[in-house]
Amino acid sequence: MARLRYVRSLEQIKQAREANPEFLPSTVRSVRCVYETDPKVARALLPKPLEAAEKPEVCVTFSHVAMHLSPERTLEIGSAIFGVRAVYDGVPGIFLLTMPMTTEQAVIGGRETYGEPKKIAQIEFTKDGDKVAVEVSRMGMTYLSVSGTVGQALGPREFVEYGYCVKASPSCDPARALDGDPLLVRLEWQHKHTGAWQMNGGSLVLGESPLDPVADVPVRRLVRCEYEEGGTQSNGRVLRSIPGDWFLPFLHGRYDDASGVGIEV
Repeated sequence: MARLRYVRSLEQIKQAREANPEFLPSTVRSVRCVYETDPKVARALLPKPLEAAEKPEVCVTFSHVAMHLSPERTLEIGSAIFGVRAVYDGVPGIFLLTMPMTTEQAVIGGRETYGEPKKIAQIEFTKDGDKVAVEVSRMGMTYLSVSGTVGQALGPREFVEYGYCVKASPSCDPARALDGDPLLVRLEWQHKHTGAWQMNGGSLVLGESPLDPVADVPVRRLVRCEYEEGGTQSNGRVLRSIPGDWFLPFLHGRYDDASGVGIEV
């Protein structure tokens, strides 16, 4: 019988799970921004059972990531994270509103395994000497950008950061919104930065896009803006199921729902 690569053995499936890029080490260059927004907006962005953090802050990270799949093979992607600070069961983290990525491989694994709100985007990450600039665009609209100059060194650092997202399965049955109760997932990012630097003149711009409406989350004050180099390893786990009604008002954010916005997709 001819080889059928659409069918794998259980051993091959096990090997594929162990080689999941989400769990592999990576080399990362990033610009990390934190800004203060309107407290009412920050609270409104969080589905139950997440609670608002003490500070109404939004975290935006732009990255160029090199995932080391093997000694001979590296997958390079552009990525970004946009989320609001949140707390669940006493553990602070970031509720992820959108995670633009440049490759299909990065989108599919994160969305299907963890429920991450990933979308394909164009991300231009440039570093020319001390000057750094990043732009994120989708559907011809640049809706996230940052620029600045690398300044004072902050030294190497290691820390763990948590992200919250919801894994939900929209139903093909028109009488049902979801196939079952969504799952609240907590991601764990283990950062090991070989170096970090303050960004002088850091400028974060939220552009208008009806499909990625980050501009609705206003910048009241830029708390910090830093450039980083190093590596990150990630994993995640399901915390609990939640009623579908808690998440339905937020579900459309991971899709390009153009209803009522007057554009074609």
